[in-house]
Amino acid sequence: MINRVKELRMEHDITQQELADKVGVSSRTIISLEKQKYNPSVQLAYKIASVFNLSIEETFIFDEDDK
Repeated sequence: MINRVKELRMEHDITQQELADKVGVSSRTIISLEKQKYNPSVQLAYKIASVFNLSIEETFIFDEDDK
């Protein structure tokens, strides 16, 4: 799975900590997401997408190679 978290966060001019606070996780979780080292739960993916007023599919892109 590929995510656009860092790109979107920077476009909206919010810090990793601010995003973490908005979705109820630690900044380490956001850092791991941005480094593509962590795939979020559906609930967390929804919360993150909601912060940016996007769908989960617009925020997290399923890579067919990840099957």
